[in-house]
Amino acid sequence: MLTELLVRDLGVIDELSLVLDGGMTVVTGETGAGKTLIVGAIDLLTGGRADASLVRPGATEAEIQGRFEFGDDELVVRRVISREGRSRVYINGHLATVGALAEQGVDLIDLHGQHAHQSLLKTAVQRSALDRFGGIDTAPLASVLDELRAAESSLAELGGDERARAREIDLLRHQVAEIDTAGIEDPNEDQRLDDEESLLADASAHRDAAGTTVALLDADSAAAEAISSALAALDGRAPFTDLASRLQGLSAELADVASEARSRAESIDDDPARLEQLRERRAMLRELRRKYGESLDDVLAFQAESSERLAELVGFDERAAALDEQRSALLADLTRLRAEVLAARSEAAPRLAAAVEEHLVGLAMAGARLEVSVAGEAGDEVAFRLAANAGHDPQPLTRVASGGELARTMLALRLVLSAGPPTLVFDEVDAGIGGDVANTVGASLADLAATHQVLVVTHLAQVAAFADQHVAITKRDVEGRTVSEATVLDDDARVTELSRMLSGSPDSASARQHADELRAAAGAVRRRSS
Repeated sequence: MLTELLVRDLGVIDELSLVLDGGMTVVTGETGAGKTLIVGAIDLLTGGRADASLVRPGATEAEIQGRFEFGDDELVVRRVISREGRSRVYINGHLATVGALAEQGVDLIDLHGQHAHQSLLKTAVQRSALDRFGGIDTAPLASVLDELRAAESSLAELGGDERARAREIDLLRHQVAEIDTAGIEDPNEDQRLDDEESLLADASAHRDAAGTTVALLDADSAAAEAISSALAALDGRAPFTDLASRLQGLSAELADVASEARSRAESIDDDPARLEQLRERRAMLRELRRKYGESLDDVLAFQAESSERLAELVGFDERAAALDEQRSALLADLTRLRAEVLAARSEAAPRLAAAVEEHLVGLAMAGARLEVSVAGEAGDEVAFRLAANAGHDPQPLTRVASGGELARTMLALRLVLSAGPPTLVFDEVDAGIGGDVANTVGASLADLAATHQVLVVTHLAQVAAFADQHVAITKRDVEGRTVSEATVLDDDARVTELSRMLSGSPDSASARQHADELRAAAGAVRRRSS
């Protein structure tokens, strides 16, 4: 529900802050005090259209904030309107679009009066309302529709026409066979073949290099003789013992390197046939990677996917027959369920209309007639139409001329339907009524407040007397301009405000007595209905 409302620089409102309770809250005040601006501010919080003319003269921008609570969770919405008419939206501190706000607002608040975006004017909401009223379970129908779409999608994925399917089968068979022929067992085969090819391609050069090394380092080489001569020169010379030792190690190392070079040279085979085989294999693998993936892993993955798809297409007839049988059964279920839902909606529609009309009688609309039409295969095309006066043709609710009539019709609908957003706002619900009808409207709003937070803008004391919370809007002059203020009234202040509404004089003894009587009577009605 809406727990806080902050309004700055909107119309005649300088700054206004309200903490709201659950139940029924009424907003009253003198003409021009800004009561309707409260509703306008709430409208803006639910995605209503912004207009630069709403910004208070002398201000650069108007700002509206609302705090909503849902159990332990809360949502803070902020709307800013500039002097140029541009609008900014923030949801929980994050910049958002007006569209996102409107989508969020549908679940938060419903405004009843001259507000074209109220939810019960929408066809989908009217259909859902009829289903709730009639206890109509549409879940089986929705489930069958989902299953049917899935079956038809699977049929389409199996392959289109026979020629297209045959072409795809031929292509897949060729691709799978080409990869099968390669016999790839090791995804790292490329690197292994590269190493082996490098060795074979330079076999002769490798052997020559090793031979040269052996010739330069073996025992008869100049290098070996030079080391031997150096050792002989240093032999027995005490100052050079360490150098002689190092020369002996160097001689042994040269002999070892020469031996290793000779051994490796003898192990290198010059195999042109194997080299050609390696090159052909590598060329084939390169071609497969060019066609089917960056790596051999990708090529193998492509082969697996293609094999699976090929199996599907080859088994098309069997799979298609099974899907077609499933589709036929689902179509039969769909026809049956649509007929059942259509019958249920057609039966519930006149009952809903009669229940709403019964409430309209007590709301000064005795001649009104509500028509709930149902059309379409499953009765999906639901429309509420109202003839506000006897002898008139029913019209869509969007074309009801009087804001008061529309608001009272919405009140009657809400009383019958009970469900809806947690917060309901009624503007002009008491337009053109008085006396006993006003008492009925007040009692009806109070009944609705048992399950919803209800905010009502009213000019009738009979309606205001039923409130759980009473907010008075007053205006005063500040430096030559009119400024509105809002006050949550205590019990004594409520009597004073009701007296003003009854007689124009808040201090009239008779009016105050009448105000006390109205509150007592309203309390008695609420106790009886609880």
